[in-house]
Amino acid sequence: MLYIYMLGYDVDFGHMEAVSLISAPKYPEKQVGYIVTSCLLNENHDFLRLAINTVRNDIIGRNETFQCLALTMVGNIGGREFAESLAPDVQKLIISSSCRPLVRKKAALCLLRLYRKNPDVVNVDGWADRMAQLLDERDLGVLTSSMSLLVALVSNNHEAYWSCLPKCVKILERLARNQDVPQEYTYYGIPSPWLQVKTMRALQYFPTVEDPNTRRSLFEVLQRILMGTDVVKNVNKNNASHAVLFEALALVMHLDAEKEMMSQCIALLGKFIAVREPNIRYLGLENMTRMLMVTDVHDIIKRHQAQIITSLKDPDISDSIVPPLVFWRALDLLYGMCDVSNAKDIVEELLQYLSTADFAMREELSLKAAILAEKFAPDLSWYVDVILQLIDKAGDFVSDDIWFRVVQFVTNNEDLQPYAAAKAREYLDKPAIHETMVKVSAYLLGEYSHLLARRPGCSPKEIFSIIHEKLPTVSMSTVAILLSTYAKILMHTQPADPELQNQIWTIFNKYESCIEVEIQQRAVEYFALSRKGVALMDILAEMPKFPERQSSLIKKAEDVEVDTAEQSAIKLRAQQQQTSTALVVADQSSANGTSPVNQLGLVKVPSMSSSVDHNSTDPGMAQPNGTLTKVDPQPQPPSPSPSPDLLGDLLGPLAIEGPPVAGESEQNVVSGLEGVAAVDAAAIVPVTVQTNAVENLPCWMGSPRFLLDRAGFSDYMLWLYIPIGNIAERFHALCLKDSGVLYEDPYVQIGIKAEWRGHHGRLVLFLGNKNTSPLFSVQALILPPSHLKMELSLVPETIPPRAQVQCPLEVMNLRPSRDVAVLDFSYKFNTNMVNVKLRLPAVLNKFLQPITVSAEEFFPQWRSLSGPPLKLQEVVRGVRPMPLLEMANLFNSCHLIVCPGLTRIETDPADRTQLRMTVASGDPTLTFELKEFIKEQLVSIPTAPRPPAPAPAAPSNDPGAMLAGLL
Repeated sequence: MLYIYMLGYDVDFGHMEAVSLISAPKYPEKQVGYIVTSCLLNENHDFLRLAINTVRNDIIGRNETFQCLALTMVGNIGGREFAESLAPDVQKLIISSSCRPLVRKKAALCLLRLYRKNPDVVNVDGWADRMAQLLDERDLGVLTSSMSLLVALVSNNHEAYWSCLPKCVKILERLARNQDVPQEYTYYGIPSPWLQVKTMRALQYFPTVEDPNTRRSLFEVLQRILMGTDVVKNVNKNNASHAVLFEALALVMHLDAEKEMMSQCIALLGKFIAVREPNIRYLGLENMTRMLMVTDVHDIIKRHQAQIITSLKDPDISDSIVPPLVFWRALDLLYGMCDVSNAKDIVEELLQYLSTADFAMREELSLKAAILAEKFAPDLSWYVDVILQLIDKAGDFVSDDIWFRVVQFVTNNEDLQPYAAAKAREYLDKPAIHETMVKVSAYLLGEYSHLLARRPGCSPKEIFSIIHEKLPTVSMSTVAILLSTYAKILMHTQPADPELQNQIWTIFNKYESCIEVEIQQRAVEYFALSRKGVALMDILAEMPKFPERQSSLIKKAEDVEVDTAEQSAIKLRAQQQQTSTALVVADQSSANGTSPVNQLGLVKVPSMSSSVDHNSTDPGMAQPNGTLTKVDPQPQPPSPSPSPDLLGDLLGPLAIEGPPVAGESEQNVVSGLEGVAAVDAAAIVPVTVQTNAVENLPCWMGSPRFLLDRAGFSDYMLWLYIPIGNIAERFHALCLKDSGVLYEDPYVQIGIKAEWRGHHGRLVLFLGNKNTSPLFSVQALILPPSHLKMELSLVPETIPPRAQVQCPLEVMNLRPSRDVAVLDFSYKFNTNMVNVKLRLPAVLNKFLQPITVSAEEFFPQWRSLSGPPLKLQEVVRGVRPMPLLEMANLFNSCHLIVCPGLTRIETDPADRTQLRMTVASGDPTLTFELKEFIKEQLVSIPTAPRPPAPAPAAPSNDPGAMLAGLL
């Protein structure tokens, strides 16, 4: 049984037989019973209660061998019941003068276990004197075990054990002078280092040493330890001597020793920092960081500042996946020792190191540099310089709180405003800057660029031009700031420059139809406000001063009430979880539903109920397949922010009015076209032309050339169809999520909601009629590739006005492939026919199931897949640089789970637009197809918005002018 257990198998039989062997009279049987019981059972096991009386009989018996067996088992698995039953007997063994030291040593350790399970078993009043007597023991084995027990006792109640304090000092004196220490307890010439460490740790639980003689003796011992410790070549001796030394340093700090001894401690740690061995340097930095908690030693620690900075930059032998430990300790130490006198030097060193630091270190470096710059800035202009340099060198790792704080400082200090605006203008001259720099520069120049108007290159036109150059490269959140900046520039140039005003109005007009509600609202409001002329200066006046408040960064630092060294360890573990990312590529499961041992198995997809937004659907919409759902046309109040559910318009009441039917005014036709995406002239084809392209192309009902050449244009009815939004972008978005709008034009909206389980999928197509007239001749055909089996339910031929049809679609995947199915959808509106072909997002990644695996499970399987075609590697170029969290979210959206500690995502620091990717599975087809799919997703991440469209022409009643404008 024990052998089977040692092999790693669960043993759930034979427990009663093992417990029965404990009561055997012969030693071999009793020994086997105790060993097997200790290994197989735990303190809560029911069978263990049957052995309490037998164990007690062995403990109080005269057979020392049986006593040792019983004490060993209780010390390993004893629980509260053992503590209540056996503690008095164990205590008698410890203080018994007739027992051999071997039994007493085991009894002390056994009592320690019982005390940890139930502290009430040790009576403080009666045991304190006996504990002091145990410290007079000459046998170092018994003394070491008793000291372990004392450490546990004084950690809970030190006041009851004051009589033990002078005894502990005498023990240290005995060991420091190597008096009466047997050879078997001497480790590489060091007298019992374990006992020394435990004794000094017990002394740290007492608040102070009041007796002057005892205090003097203790400091003499500590002085001897400090003077007698040095770095040698023998690693084992170093480990033992350093354990004693660093415990002595902790005791020196606890006792608040004289400044001379503290200086000696710091000088000794300075020698450790200068050693090339990373482990020793790490210990030196860690303990010097703890020294910062002692008052009046900061000036002494500052003498080692240059060496600490060198440790910050020194290479570490740690695995490159894990950030170097020496770096974290050096950074914590620099952060703690910084003050007004050395802040400038330390912050400049941190900024200089940012350029070459590993990505995993930059976030912590940036945060520490920002906090130090704010706390100890000699002047505010230096603070602005530091933060702007920080954003320039490590923009991806600079949180919004940092540049928010810069804005607060500049807004509240008028003298700083021209300087900050000028520095922001300088950074904008760089050909490539981070988006965070664009944000802060745009804000500062929007508010204070008028203060630079007389400087060369700082006229309103030039400021607008250099800011507008960055617009195509930023995200929508930054576009909102830029729109505010443009409005501020117009405000500062009243009376307005006509050319500049027209350029800015063109931008506002462009974003009036933006799908982002925040951007759209700003563009509309700024455009309307900018027409008010001089009154704009009162409406868009400069921001008032912010109320004085504590920095959020400093508040975070002050709220962390943990030891500096432990704080660094916590951050290290967090960094390991964030930066050690793994791309786990799943293989197809075997026929019986289990994964092969030598392959990476597929995982279960999370419950689909968690990914479906039940709040977004009307209960009345859950109808049988192909039935109609009437939608209440009552308009809804506008949402203040974009809804997270992209099916909100589809599954909720249809609030978007479609184009009018024949007979409505032409002015309404023009207004109905607002917000429609710009149409490429090359993409306009006659309706009769049948294209094989999967992408849906905007088309005209009728021949535009023929109509334009006619003089009698009004004799012909012109009806046009233009998709709303980018169809390709909608498809790519649905490849990474399970619900959204697949297609929309002024008359119909097609949405999708899907759920996936293994190689099966179920999609629901929502066909919504947005108009007050019915849609006729509705047809939906599925053109599946060879690897997909798809079955669509019946689609009604007519969709009534403002109604919605739900059409379930069943999908089954047969093999890995990136080919996609096509939805051939057509309908008739009045007398006009529309036909579109849309790619369906039933793509490869939807059929993956992620699992979480440990390193022990993953790496043997990963190594077993050696080389092509099972393992493929490729350098992917043209990837937009993104933070690790964003990349992890991307892989999670692809059903590829990111497991900490397994694999790494590698990028080239010199060119962050490329990365190396390795994919492996037990199926060569799956490996290739999945590699290509991931590459497509990485490369298809948008790097910049579309170029601005030309300004729309003024509304006209001439259909020819309307058509020419669209072309």
